[in-house]
Amino acid sequence: MRRPQHDSSAGAFTALLLTLLLTACGVQPSGVIRGASPPSGAAERDDMIVLFLVQDGKLELVHRPSSPLPPGELLALLAAGPTRDESARGLSSDVPPDAAPFTVFTDPGGRTVVDTALPPEVLSTTALDQIVCTLAVPRERIIVLGHGRARACPTHT
Repeated sequence: MRRPQHDSSAGAFTALLLTLLLTACGVQPSGVIRGASPPSGAAERDDMIVLFLVQDGKLELVHRPSSPLPPGELLALLAAGPTRDESARGLSSDVPPDAAPFTVFTDPGGRTVVDTALPPEVLSTTALDQIVCTLAVPRERIIVLGHGRARACPTHT
């Protein structure tokens, strides 16, 4: 029985062609490229929401497990009050239950505006601060309709 002969020149040509194709893709070698510093600080979590409740007359930041909520629903949680566990820890809410539903929108000037189901004059200063702090990012001012001027969160200043 006779073995088939392989043409070594055809194999060399194929290897040369593959080498040229793979090295001629247009990517040029470069030196080390240094990136920016990695982010630092607490990572945002998609499974937690932040509310401001009240303890001993002061605002307290509270994390609750939840997927992100629209701003009006987030504020409705303030009106619903603390969970059983939060109450056991001495937390409360000055936002009355009938303040919900809340309407939250952005005005033409780009400011966040909150409208409550109650006349705003019945809301305590602490309730207003809970609403503003729950929605505000640091240094942002929130307008609660009926109170005229924008309010900043006192814990963010």
